[in-house]
Amino acid sequence: MNLVELQNVSLAYGRMEVIKNLSLHLAEGEILGLFGHNGAGKTSTMKMILGLLAPGSGHVQVFGNTPDHTEVRKRLGYLPENVMFYPQLSGEETLTYFARLKGAANHQVGELLEKVGLTHAAKRKVKTYSKGMRQRLGLAQALLANPRLLLLDEPTVGLDPVATQELYQFLNELRQNGTGIILCSHVLPGVEPYISRAAILAGGQLQAVGTLSELRRQVALPTRIRLGSLPEPEHWRARLSGLGFDSRCIGRDALEVLTHNGAHRELLNTLINSSEAADLEVSPPSLDDLYRHFAVVPAPEKSQ
Repeated sequence: MNLVELQNVSLAYGRMEVIKNLSLHLAEGEILGLFGHNGAGKTSTMKMILGLLAPGSGHVQVFGNTPDHTEVRKRLGYLPENVMFYPQLSGEETLTYFARLKGAANHQVGELLEKVGLTHAAKRKVKTYSKGMRQRLGLAQALLANPRLLLLDEPTVGLDPVATQELYQFLNELRQNGTGIILCSHVLPGVEPYISRAAILAGGQLQAVGTLSELRRQVALPTRIRLGSLPEPEHWRARLSGLGFDSRCIGRDALEVLTHNGAHRELLNTLINSSEAADLEVSPPSLDDLYRHFAVVPAPEKSQ
């Protein structure tokens, strides 16, 4: 059974339709990246899964029930983009308060504060916390009661690079233990290594969904090959152009080549058999490349 099922879901605010015929699912032990421009419908989709918004049409199921079911709420964790807590409470008091609301064991408070690196600030008032510290506290709150489903809206906002890396490693541990995770992020290079699948929204419509390998097969985006330590990059550029490759010099001794449709295999054989080429780097289309390709806002339909 999938943890989340959205079937032909549409949602409107007054006359403005923000979600249009969306079908999407999340399996156990999967991290689904939900991407899109501002206003694409990402947060509204999360709020429907949370039961905070009801779709105008279609069906939303979480753990096989409606989102407002009591058992669903007990097994779900949520981190909003902008976390807000009572400023006069300490971090420990804040987490204890949420533990009582969620029916979580008290021992989780200290464990989670340590897990997110806030043990040293547990007794300090939240009003003295930096934005990154409040984000860590928000993550700890979302993890109370060991949720089987996590919804994370821009979870790395305010986090430094080390904390961001630690967050994604932690999410990977949760995924391996069967937790399903949906996360929204605009920092695509950081999230790319950790997601199981990507879902790309534009104008409230699902433009593409699948693993990165599946999405790469759907488009004709080039593989990028970088070569360094070339004694004569202009000579190589002319040689590769003669073979039909798009190439350019990117330094005194470096070259970048774009290839399509697996043609880079021929190029790689040429380079591997050459004693002149070194520092070879092959980069298939990245998540950022795929996003730029798919996230095109659909033109509005003309009225008849």
